[in-house]
Amino acid sequence: MDAEDTVLVDRARRGDAAALEILVRRYLRPAYIVALSVVRSAADAEDVAQEALMGALHRLDQCREPNRFARWLFTAVRHRAFNYLEQRKLRGALLGSQFPEEARQVDPSTIRLRKRLLAALEKLSETQRKVVLLHDLEEWTHAEIASSLDISEVMSRQHLFVARRLLREHLANDFLQETNHG
Repeated sequence: MDAEDTVLVDRARRGDAAALEILVRRYLRPAYIVALSVVRSAADAEDVAQEALMGALHRLDQCREPNRFARWLFTAVRHRAFNYLEQRKLRGALLGSQFPEEARQVDPSTIRLRKRLLAALEKLSETQRKVVLLHDLEEWTHAEIASSLDISEVMSRQHLFVARRLLREHLANDFLQETNHG
């Protein structure tokens, strides 16, 4: 993907709308996953990812290594996500409350499962969350993950292995507690 990204970034810098569209289609969902690993709220992650991607596309001239566009973008997403958390914390302090995610009409069993999965993901490090989400949800290869997160392929595999083990353990313990208590 690195060579393709170089070509796409060059074309986009020259105003090629099709190249911009390809970059958006290729990186919006992975940017969402990176944002989600930081802000941990689906709605907030969508906003952060969209804002960061649009900002990055407007500042393509600042991308010094087009062959590492994904890494550059994900760094921008992480910074935007951390800034968002800081702003939310300040707003909450000023207003005396936190902003809960909107209540939705969803099946209670789906809500319980989602909460369990999110709680299990919380037990992972930020890098482990990114690797497991990019690999298992987005079907990225370890080479793509390694390049975008600036780690080796071996570390990508190691993070995935450990993350899956921790997720299984947490979900199994959660299931056992539920069956023992209710």
